[in-house]
Amino acid sequence: MPSLPVTPRSGLEQVLAMNRHRGSGVMLALRSGRALAAVSARKNQLDALVGRVRDIFGLELTHIRKCAIAGPIALVWAGAGQWLAMGDGEDGPAFEQRLRAALDGLASVSDQSDARTIIRVSGERARDVLAKGVPIDLHPSVFRAGDAAVTTVAHMGAHFWQVDGTPTYEFIVSRSFAVAFWEWVVHSAAEFGEPAVNQGN
Repeated sequence: MPSLPVTPRSGLEQVLAMNRHRGSGVMLALRSGRALAAVSARKNQLDALVGRVRDIFGLELTHIRKCAIAGPIALVWAGAGQWLAMGDGEDGPAFEQRLRAALDGLASVSDQSDARTIIRVSGERARDVLAKGVPIDLHPSVFRAGDAAVTTVAHMGAHFWQVDGTPTYEFIVSRSFAVAFWEWVVHSAAEFGEPAVNQGN
């Protein structure tokens, strides 16, 4: 029996189609085309893992709430001895296997590509909108580009980091919460107008 092609879906197709592309000082975008994998250091292997990642990927793993990026590969702090690895333009299972081979014996790796959705929130009003549900001080003197956090947003678990000083943030949420998170941002931005949407990557 011939195999049928399977096309991944974000779960946001309907809300993307309904958006009317108005401006509010906030831009929303679905970030697709990224492979995601959870990386957890094995017992007593943290220092060796840091060295291996530096040698192979040119990334300096941080023990604090930061995001390390080198070209198409990024590792975002996710807790003590834990990171979320991202590969732009990579296939999820293949990315997982590549990481497993590179970090063999030093870390446990599990593909998260189909379980998570990445939503980008940016614009001059982004901080004002996010402050309504993010229980973290996002003032630029406290939370800057490269900083990351794991928290709840309007009672939804979220992992996020600041990309640049625009400001631009990227949030990773469980796929089942993607629509709820998207709609929360839209509703939170209502006093400024309807957010604009970039449907590309």
